[in-house]
Amino acid sequence: MSTGEPGDAPRIPGVPDGVRPPATDPMKGARGVVAATLILEAIVVLLALLVLPRFGTGSTALGAVVITALAVAMILVSGLQRRSWGLLAALGLQALLVVAALLFVPSLLVVAGAFVVVWGVLMWMRREVERRMAAGTLPSQQQE
Repeated sequence: MSTGEPGDAPRIPGVPDGVRPPATDPMKGARGVVAATLILEAIVVLLALLVLPRFGTGSTALGAVVITALAVAMILVSGLQRRSWGLLAALGLQALLVVAALLFVPSLLVVAGAFVVVWGVLMWMRREVERRMAAGTLPSQQQE
């Protein structure tokens, strides 16, 4: 708890006593990586729709529309990462991409599988930043 002395920081909920909060928001960088990954994924999915018919079964017209709509949704959701539900929306789009690939373009599962791995790594890294922030071991939390 804050004693009111000069230089004494107020207590922040969720941060243990004696641990300085980070000077900047470390999750801001994580949100930026999520947004960039969504943009990259949308580009890869749209390009895959052009290439996949040469290597296997192509998409039906409905499948192309659904997968294009998913790619556009990824671009839109990338701009919503500041919202509290932005990450959940991004993960939901990943699940929808896998389902759409299963239903419409099975060869797109290779792309969807690669991005499932990417998203798994991103979620692990995000959890690690949260753990280090709670422990007070982020470089921005260290005493100078």
